[in-house]
Amino acid sequence: MGYKNGKDILPPVLLKQLQEYIQGEIVYIPKKEQTRAGWGENNGTRQSIQRRNHEIFRLYESGHSVTELIRQFHLSEDSIRKIIVKTRGLAADRQEAATTRH
Repeated sequence: MGYKNGKDILPPVLLKQLQEYIQGEIVYIPKKEQTRAGWGENNGTRQSIQRRNHEIFRLYESGHSVTELIRQFHLSEDSIRKIIVKTRGLAADRQEAATTRH
């Protein structure tokens, strides 16, 4: 977030109106709601974590133990178990949606 001087970017009429409310202080103007990206959407973090979580679930389903997954992914037991439960639920939801369409 960069600092901008109001006299450099605002129309003079608007600047005068704002000076009626505040002078010489910094004001944060939030982005429009529809332009805000969700957490991790712009830098790919969200997709990266989703891929990791699906890999954890796939390995667990193919017989890897929680202890092995803890070592491989450097996560706590609680985190691994939460990922497995959540991903299992998402997979079940997708399968149920696929069977109701056919």
